[in-house]
Amino acid sequence: MPLLDHFHPPLAPRRHWESFHVNWARAIADVLNETMLPEGYFAEEHAQLGPSIEIDVATFADPPPGPGRSAGTSTIEAPAWAPPAPTLVIPSAFPDAFEVRVFANEGGMRLVAAIELVSPANKDRESHRRAFATKCAGLLGQGVGLVIIDIVTSRRANLHDEILQALGETGSSGLPEGASLYAIAYRPIVREGESRVEIWPSPLEVGQMLPTLPLALNAESALPLDLEASYTVACHRRRLA
Repeated sequence: MPLLDHFHPPLAPRRHWESFHVNWARAIADVLNETMLPEGYFAEEHAQLGPSIEIDVATFADPPPGPGRSAGTSTIEAPAWAPPAPTLVIPSAFPDAFEVRVFANEGGMRLVAAIELVSPANKDRESHRRAFATKCAGLLGQGVGLVIIDIVTSRRANLHDEILQALGETGSSGLPEGASLYAIAYRPIVREGESRVEIWPSPLEVGQMLPTLPLALNAESALPLDLEASYTVACHRRRLA
């Protein structure tokens, strides 16, 4: 299934790229769980648009006395407390997330790999690009294998370059100059006492097939992530083919 342009007519705006991204992430997670991941590993798709910061501890009032309850027994409620006004407020960027996370069960649930589907907001402005790159560099710094897939045709920014800069690398990106569509695999490893990141860059083009990239589970093992197969499944599920 050749790569389609999900961000311009005839698909957009009739067909929503957000729905396709979620579906593609699900297709990737399905094939990993059903046919590829060894025993003790599992994959989950995850989607988040913008900030997702919620209060997850609630305070409840006791119900009024009822049958069998003593009206003379009371509960002293803790006084409500609010912090003082913040000393400093700064603008921030919370990156969109369309991703597949791969976990290992051994020794407790542990993130070992992530597949990131780039959204238009990730490429929209400098703060968003920096937030996405910082997130990816942070995953690599924790030893997490990473694949990023950018099929966003409505923005020209190159997030691979931003990730390399976040890692302190200023040399060649391994992509053709001006490339804005790509799929790239990263494997963080330690060789002979030296920390490194191995990179497999692959430029993408509308109308062309997608590549197979290595999805690193650790320094020794990697899986062949067939992007073409999962993309075809996602397109059929959304009746785009």
